[in-house]
Amino acid sequence: MKSRTESFIIDELIQGQRLDSFLVNSLHSYSVSRSFVQKLVEKGLVTVEGSKAKSGLKLKAGMKINVQIPEPEALQVESQNIPLDIIYEDKDIIVVNKPKDMVVHPAVGNWEGTLVNALLYHCEGSLSDINGVIRPGIVHRIDKDTTGLIVVAKNNEAHIKLSEQLKNYDMKRIYEAIVVGNLKDDSGKISAPIGRHPLNRKKMAVNYKNGKPAVTSFKVLERFGKYTYVQLTLETGRTHQIRVHMASLGHPVVGDTVYGKASKLIDTNGQALHARFLGITHPSTNEEMEFEAPLPKYFVKFLKCLRGTLSDELY
Repeated sequence: MKSRTESFIIDELIQGQRLDSFLVNSLHSYSVSRSFVQKLVEKGLVTVEGSKAKSGLKLKAGMKINVQIPEPEALQVESQNIPLDIIYEDKDIIVVNKPKDMVVHPAVGNWEGTLVNALLYHCEGSLSDINGVIRPGIVHRIDKDTTGLIVVAKNNEAHIKLSEQLKNYDMKRIYEAIVVGNLKDDSGKISAPIGRHPLNRKKMAVNYKNGKPAVTSFKVLERFGKYTYVQLTLETGRTHQIRVHMASLGHPVVGDTVYGKASKLIDTNGQALHARFLGITHPSTNEEMEFEAPLPKYFVKFLKCLRGTLSDELY
């Protein structure tokens, strides 16, 4: 793989900055993100005074930095003509209402049928390449069995700006879910760090020792005794955040077989969780934009069942 090398000497005006912050600003012509820079550092492609360094290194005047920028990998993920429910699209972004049972990007065991496969076909390959071959355009993800809104970047500049909104918690993401049991409060905030489960590395858990800060706000929309219909707002964005937080309260999302159990009322084919609202600042126009995805059919059916006669034996 061909690569390019960039060199810098730190002056007094720059000293004190973190290495990764400095490189994001200094490599602006490459449209790189901080996560991309951090990956370069981890791979040893960034040296300071001839030695490998850490992303958080505080720079000093006179330091010499060399950075190897690898050429983008040739895209090998197959494009597939899979129908997409497109809520909005322009030259910079595309907002999609993801269906159930669709993985966002390819991975071991799921190389086809993903949202990325469909996007590559629809956008004719015109997606940002910051996240590499496997995740072109992908700024954030939702789980395979979670439905709803996801915004995708069609170029690197859009990707960087959307990633910053996500990092700074400026991207509004509101979900709706049906959870098990009757929530005590009509509204509230769950603030509990999330990290890997100490015994099962495939799961996440509330982890006060090694977890990262995680905050979810909730509001009850409708009560059904043994179930509650809730609106949930992400104030942070950890893996499985809503599912872990609700399970930690003793109210797992209905149908979540990882953190709860399958529904006995109807087959939800996974958790009854829908990314209903999305709010962003457009990366080119700076326009405040909000999008809404209607509830999927299975979710509507579940609500109709709950609003009817509910057997005491259910669940």
